[in-house]
Amino acid sequence: MSLKQQIISDMTAAMKAQDAARTSTLRMLKAAITNREKEGTGALTDEDVQKLLRSQLKQRRDSVEQFEKAGRQELADKEKAEIGIIEAYLPQAASQEEIDRAVMAAISETGASSIKDMGGVMKAAMAKLAEKNADGKAVSETVKAKLSSM
Repeated sequence: MSLKQQIISDMTAAMKAQDAARTSTLRMLKAAITNREKEGTGALTDEDVQKLLRSQLKQRRDSVEQFEKAGRQELADKEKAEIGIIEAYLPQAASQEEIDRAVMAAISETGASSIKDMGGVMKAAMAKLAEKNADGKAVSETVKAKLSSM
């Protein structure tokens, strides 16, 4: 079963179970997938759907940050619940140890020596972590820390 079919199947199950939060989130994901298919070349592969889900996660994390800054905890909690649902469809996130290893390998590969080389290191590190569902913000912070200490 493809990832898209799994989301649709789970959405149907959530509707039958009258789980409003899960139904709402899965409907939003299905709509995002459908929209991407309409703008693109047609049916999305599982890899394309995972990319879209990562994008949705990033949007939710940014929203949580903004809602918490604005003192809107109820909206931040709603976004956090959506993050939990979306993460269930992605591979397990990369651990900090895995991020550290990928960043160190990227630094040695690119020959980076200062913070000015951050772009190249980020590109190489994210490529190494592509299948690991790594949070770009965590990778960025690790790269900054490693390059600042050089």
